[in-house]
Amino acid sequence: MASSIAFPFHFDGRGETAFATDADHVRDLIEQVLFTAPGERVNNPTFGCGLLQLPFQPNSDQLQQTTEFLVYGALSQILGNLIDVQAIVVDRQDSAFTVTVSYVIRRSGAAQLATFERTV
Repeated sequence: MASSIAFPFHFDGRGETAFATDADHVRDLIEQVLFTAPGERVNNPTFGCGLLQLPFQPNSDQLQQTTEFLVYGALSQILGNLIDVQAIVVDRQDSAFTVTVSYVIRRSGAAQLATFERTV
């Protein structure tokens, strides 16, 4: 049952506000946490994890592990009531990076795997 407004906001084929299923809504929330920098939201300055700064740092195993830990912490803190994060894998090639998140939706118990890619 679609009960949440789709992200990013758009219209469906009937010209009405598009809605997302619960699983899609949770995936959209994860995407918002990943690609929002802390301090970007004035009324919620701790929201986000600053992942978009990753391409500007020197590539190393320590950076990858730190980023995975940072993403895990942000998702657990911000969306911990909705999901149980199982694993985070960050892969970076030059200015492009991929984040794969394995999680379980608490409400339904459904295991999910979502991959997010960005090129800067």
